[in-house]
Amino acid sequence: MIKSLLIKNYALIQQLQMDPSPNLNTITGETGAGKSIMLGALGLLLGNRADTKVLFESGEKCVIEGLFDISRLNLIEIFDGFELDYQEETIIRREISPTGKSRAFINDTPVTLDVMKIIGNYLVDIHSQRDTYLLGAASYQLRMIDGFAQNAGILNKYKKVYSSYKKEQSAYDSIKAQSEELKKESDYNHFLLDELDKSSLLEGEQEGLEKELQIIEHAEVIKSKLFESRELLENSEFAINTGLQQVLKNIEQISRYAEHFESLKKQLESCYLELNDISSEVENEIHNIDFDKERQEEIQERLGLLFQLAQKHHVNTEGELIEVREMLRFKVSKVLNLDEELVQKKTTLDRLEKELKSIGQKLSTSRLKVLKPFKKELENDLKELAMPHAALDINHETVQASENGFDKINILFSANAGVATQDIKNVASGGEFSRLMFCIKYMLADKTSLPTIIFDEIDSGISGEVAMKMVSMMKEMASSHQVVAITHLPQIAASGDVHYFVYKQNENGRSVSKIKKLEQSQRQEEIAKMIGGDSPSDAALENARELLSR
Repeated sequence: MIKSLLIKNYALIQQLQMDPSPNLNTITGETGAGKSIMLGALGLLLGNRADTKVLFESGEKCVIEGLFDISRLNLIEIFDGFELDYQEETIIRREISPTGKSRAFINDTPVTLDVMKIIGNYLVDIHSQRDTYLLGAASYQLRMIDGFAQNAGILNKYKKVYSSYKKEQSAYDSIKAQSEELKKESDYNHFLLDELDKSSLLEGEQEGLEKELQIIEHAEVIKSKLFESRELLENSEFAINTGLQQVLKNIEQISRYAEHFESLKKQLESCYLELNDISSEVENEIHNIDFDKERQEEIQERLGLLFQLAQKHHVNTEGELIEVREMLRFKVSKVLNLDEELVQKKTTLDRLEKELKSIGQKLSTSRLKVLKPFKKELENDLKELAMPHAALDINHETVQASENGFDKINILFSANAGVATQDIKNVASGGEFSRLMFCIKYMLADKTSLPTIIFDEIDSGISGEVAMKMVSMMKEMASSHQVVAITHLPQIAASGDVHYFVYKQNENGRSVSKIKKLEQSQRQEEIAKMIGGDSPSDAALENARELLSR
């Protein structure tokens, strides 16, 4: 239940604080005084969206904060699931900055609006005019049946399995589509892979072949130059080796006359030895170099294949071709792997589908079991509110699995004798809608764990004895739930354990909404004004006193 509510800098509210009773609270005030604004602020605590238009002072932060007693709601598991600090007295806070940035907190832990909305659904049930339209929706009607049947446990279990089923189905469909797409290309991929495998690609092969081919293609020139070089080194009349040998002898002869020639002699010896090595290598190259027509054709054919494959796969090197080959190998093997994965996924999907049908059947059985009791109890409660001829029919249809099960509910309603039941939205007047919705809330109150029920002008279109009967039912609800009723009826206003009055006053040229908790004498005067106007007569005051004494 709500232990306290603080609203700062919101709409027409500069600052407002209220500490509602755990039982029945009534809120009255003139139209436009700010009663609905309070509900809007509370809606922000329940995850509704907002913008900077809600700011009373555009340059200051808006803060909405509620203290909730959640000790009886069994929410520890929910809090743990969102990694929130569980406290029996939980603080929920919403802030909207002048820039429009919104922040939400539960026990000082930042949360998303979705998390705030989920938690808020366990804390407060607000009836507003919007519920009038919701009442005609099949999903809303199904939630009413589930509430009456107390299906929260089995419904949560079903939704978890349904969520897993949909996730697994999505994964299965994705893999299946991927597999089918790959299978379309499988034969061609096999062909390409075989072609690349047969080509026996080697990293760096192309560069080596191109160098070898260049030597073969220029073998005659190379060999000619090598012969010429060998002649210059060894065989000509002025051979380099012979000349260097003579230079070495000359230096060797003079080295006996001066020590520094010894160093020059050693350098020449080193040159002579190195030149001999060069001569040997040139000789070897002469024997190695030969024009090999067959090898030339072999290399050209190999390079042609590599070039053809590179063009085919839009790459430049054999290294990139190897990458293409491995990618094709992966695709070919993936088809087989996906087939295995599909079998596994299908097994899991079938198991979840079987489990979903089993739980869904139990959920359907539970719903069908309460349709007649729901109809009977609701018709009886409507009779208590002066609708003796109210009648309902509940149509049930089995549909494909959805997040709410395999059932579709359509509640038909008639308020008058001799009039066939029809869709609710087509047959109920404003007052009839209010009574119908109130009776539904009354029926469900003792079957749900919602601690706070808020009625926003549920008394629309009713008066007299009907209002008094509604008061009696509302008091009964308030014995086990915190109830807040925003009302224009003096009968309901007088029934509250606590009575709040919302009013406007001018401050510095601006209209500001205020709220105050009325004392007994103030309540009598306010209720008398609701009965007889701004200047209530003695009879109105006495009537108000009598209502309060009840």
